[in-house]
Amino acid sequence: IYEEVMPCDRMELSQRLAVEELITTEASYVHNIQLCVLEIRAHLQKKQLPDLDLEGLFSNTDDILHVSRRFLKGLEAMATQKDEQLLCISALFQDFKEEMETVYKIYCASYEHALLLVESYRKDPRLQEEILETLNTTVPHTGASDLSFFLVMPVQRVTKYPLLLGKILENTPTSASAYPALQAAVRTMAQVNANINEYKRRREVATKYNKAEHLTLRDRFARLNTHSIAKKTTRLSRLFMHEAGIVAKTEDREYDVLEEKFQCVVSSVAVLKENVASYLGHLEAFLLPTPHKCELQINEGPAQQYHRFAEYLHCTVFPEFVSAASLYISFRVTAKHCSHTFCQETSSPAAMLKQQLKALKWAVGRGVGGGSSVTYDEEAAMNTYLAINALLVAELPRFNQAALQLLRQILCSLSALQRDLAAQVLHRAEEELEQMPHGHMPLPGFWQMVEDTLQHSGAQLRTFCQTFETVTPSPVTQPLNPAEERKVLSLVSKHGPDKLYQVTSNISGSKDLDLTLQRGQIVALLQSVDTKGNTSRWLVDAGGPRGFVPAGKLQPYCPVQSQQPEMQMPPLESSTERRRHSYVSPEAPRPQLATFTPAFQVVAGFSFAARSPQEVSLQAGQPVVVLEPHDKKGSKEWSLVEVNGQRGYVPSSYLVTIPVQEPTGWSLPV
Repeated sequence: IYEEVMPCDRMELSQRLAVEELITTEASYVHNIQLCVLEIRAHLQKKQLPDLDLEGLFSNTDDILHVSRRFLKGLEAMATQKDEQLLCISALFQDFKEEMETVYKIYCASYEHALLLVESYRKDPRLQEEILETLNTTVPHTGASDLSFFLVMPVQRVTKYPLLLGKILENTPTSASAYPALQAAVRTMAQVNANINEYKRRREVATKYNKAEHLTLRDRFARLNTHSIAKKTTRLSRLFMHEAGIVAKTEDREYDVLEEKFQCVVSSVAVLKENVASYLGHLEAFLLPTPHKCELQINEGPAQQYHRFAEYLHCTVFPEFVSAASLYISFRVTAKHCSHTFCQETSSPAAMLKQQLKALKWAVGRGVGGGSSVTYDEEAAMNTYLAINALLVAELPRFNQAALQLLRQILCSLSALQRDLAAQVLHRAEEELEQMPHGHMPLPGFWQMVEDTLQHSGAQLRTFCQTFETVTPSPVTQPLNPAEERKVLSLVSKHGPDKLYQVTSNISGSKDLDLTLQRGQIVALLQSVDTKGNTSRWLVDAGGPRGFVPAGKLQPYCPVQSQQPEMQMPPLESSTERRRHSYVSPEAPRPQLATFTPAFQVVAGFSFAARSPQEVSLQAGQPVVVLEPHDKKGSKEWSLVEVNGQRGYVPSSYLVTIPVQEPTGWSLPV
């Protein structure tokens, strides 16, 4: 009897020790993950090292910690149970299998990337020193010399679950009631590990093809060989056969629906990004005018109220709105984070879509599922297609759902901000309106009052304009200022005195190419007809700007003989009539004008060095005699002059026309 009892006791003891090992190692594992997340990562975050990729290092350890805490709590609750303990443990693994597979497959797929980051940080002395300082500060008792000590724990733990359950199963009699449940739990966790490995393989395939999309042109040429050229040629020929209908196409409706939704999300994000950028740009353009900065000579009344209201909008309301919009509608940052997370899980959907299509065409062209014999390369292509297709079909629904939720949140935030902005502006406007004289007047009566006021003001303005146009200006004169004298001299030198006209009344340009001129301004006539042949609109030069003005508001400009001394002028200018600077009534007869020659002198405004025998050198300020104001081809850019008995060409822009003496009698009407 003793010999029969002892093996059973040893099996029961081993079983109890295996259960205790499962619980104690799970508790130790959860404690280490807590240290990794709450101590190590938090300490590194406080350092704010720009070159340290914490998201790439620790991946989704927060999700793993959340699941493991709940799993440990369930194991500890079963520690006191004896009869049903094994059944409860088996059921617990069955309950957590989906959550474990979800969180661990993401972590295991990004584990290789985390190791590459750790290796790169070892080569950076500054980063390595910061990491070691963090480990010595937070977890000195572990003796860890690198982050890989903690990063490998989730990978080791998920692969150890089938072994721990298998150890419990080995020490459980086959006749026990919990034996089938333990067997199912072992198979479940083994399947979880198999699914994780398959997901990791798919990710590696997708990453390989994603890297190929980012190769430079030189790298692509370097990868060309007879094998790759043959593959591409075969793929291209099969594509032509598919398009021509020679080979039937295989359709994947599930994938087609997902791809259509994905493309719709991509276009929606692009449109939203463009619209929000345009909206913010229009808002900035709206804020460019700053009426509140204008100095008003009115200390009270509606004008001052509008001044305060505009200042409130520009300095308080709209800056706060722009700041909130930048905070809540910064979908670029959010979308970048979302796409980065999805790329970690699916390795760039857009790139994989292209590669999936390539693999699909190749696989279908060679008879996937048709039972025909395939080569090793064809089988590899089919496996690649199946891996990428399975990954996309599994992950695209999650991405589409997350993207749509993100877009919905952005639109809701924008609508809420717009509603708050309108309410804030309306509330302040109502406060200002109550203080205005007509603030309590009914709206129809207010608009009627505005219309009557505008009509009355318009009638007054028309009467004033008619009176102003018909009143004959006083012949009283006032001297020209130096700027006006220089302008008149410039117009005389360019167009001649006989082309000068004086504006008899203010001119306000209302069309394109029309000039706005003040009464008394001097202009030079260029053409006595506009581009449509209308002789009532003349093209004039106002001493800089050129444009059209009404011919009826111009009169010839020339000084009176009695007030101008007779002066000599070089051959450059011809004799013209001039009279005193004053307005003449249209009804009054024009005075008898006398012919005279005002004395002007042409001098060199700048020094010029002759570069050929046909040119002549000049010194700044040197008097010259202009023989011809153009060259032999008629170009006015060069002038033929005589200097110290020498003749030659000089640039016309180097010549300046000045009066011989200070001109007298130049005046403008009052």
